[in-house]
Amino acid sequence: MLSFHGGPTRLCDGVSRREWMRIGGLSAFGLSMAQPSATAFTVPSTLPNGLASSFARAKNCIVLFLLGGPPQHETWDPKPDAPAEVRGELGSIPTATDGLRVGELMPLTAKLTDKIAVLRALATDDNAHSSSGYWMLTGYPHSPKNNENALPGAPNDWPCIASVVRHLRGDRGTLPGAIQLPEEIWNTGRIPWPGQDAGWLGSHADPWLVTCDPNKSDFRVPDIALPVDVSPERLSDRRRFLSSLNAKLDGLREHPTSQRWAHWQSKAMDLIRTPDAQRAFAIDQESDKMRDRYGRNRFGQSVLLARRLIESGVSLVQVNWTRWETDENVAPAWDSHAKHTERLKKALMPPMDQAYSALLEDLDQRGLLDETLVVWVGEFGRTPRFNASGGRDHWGHVFSGALAGGGVRGGVVHGASDRQGAYPIEGRVEPQDLSATLFHCLGYKPATEIHDRLGRPLAISKGSPIEAIL
Repeated sequence: MLSFHGGPTRLCDGVSRREWMRIGGLSAFGLSMAQPSATAFTVPSTLPNGLASSFARAKNCIVLFLLGGPPQHETWDPKPDAPAEVRGELGSIPTATDGLRVGELMPLTAKLTDKIAVLRALATDDNAHSSSGYWMLTGYPHSPKNNENALPGAPNDWPCIASVVRHLRGDRGTLPGAIQLPEEIWNTGRIPWPGQDAGWLGSHADPWLVTCDPNKSDFRVPDIALPVDVSPERLSDRRRFLSSLNAKLDGLREHPTSQRWAHWQSKAMDLIRTPDAQRAFAIDQESDKMRDRYGRNRFGQSVLLARRLIESGVSLVQVNWTRWETDENVAPAWDSHAKHTERLKKALMPPMDQAYSALLEDLDQRGLLDETLVVWVGEFGRTPRFNASGGRDHWGHVFSGALAGGGVRGGVVHGASDRQGAYPIEGRVEPQDLSATLFHCLGYKPATEIHDRLGRPLAISKGSPIEAIL
């Protein structure tokens, strides 16, 4: 299903519920045209050469967000010389980059590291999914830190990176500037994380949340296609009704709420009637070979769908690895508190390695990698030592991430952790630096201003682009 993070907008009084019901639920499309508030793609003359060459190189961005905290030791920062209780049972393998080794369960990715910049010293010093995740998703720290099951809302309502991109870029064509799929991020008890919507920036910038499973044989996005009981003739009747109703509201058209509603009507109709929007989600148009390459599972097919969406004009697509139907609450998604090694071998690393490597290869072969920034990240890492259940616990003091394409230099490792993978020893990167790098590659300086509801100018990031990888 298609849903929107913001709350419903209250319309003017004076129209009966029966009249609105006759519209047939088109308000479910809750859409608006984002109004760009800054100009991109003009390289500032004050940037040093390294940053100037990477500024605005990315036309699009795909964020792969691995809920739960992927382990640094078995992915990008193995510690083969550490004691067994730290390094674990899994070994490491060489890569296409001299001197870089990755976990042995990343054989496909290992061949592509010449396209990847690895960050080995990401840090939040926050061990709670919700609050550390908020910082990673927005670039602004949660107050207070280490606050598990934190709920969305003030004072922690900084707009997520996806919504800032949508606000700055606007919407191109019939699709929005930012989409999240296949599900929102939540803790046990279906408690949603803060930092997934536009917050104080306003609902016009909310990224779409498309809740779906593109791996299902009957996959469709119901709200983009006409419901089965609505014929084209009936749709035309509804449009005539809307025109008639709008004529009665001429006196209210200058009201901002009415103007927003007019945008919603137009965008909803465009989505229903325009083949381009429906084609973007038509993953069944991909060959069986391509779908097999990404992996026949929800994450793999969601990553493939992300590629289709950026080709259709979406500026940023965030693919969330959330818990699968077979996950248990003791260790859902990448939150491997128990049977860590077993879960990595069977449930986590093979589909991740397959989908991530497929995306990089696919984009490269299509000539899209140079203009598409791909971000691989989670909310934190895992503890250096195993617990009594054979798991690794939450660890925000150091963890790893990776960037590729769109202005990023491949074959680069930035930062380092200590011998146990416990703390940074050089090249520490905090979430605001990651967000500043993402914005920089998309063509926005960190000092670019957006305005809150009171009209106060605020910088989109307080970090600095990671010059060493650009």
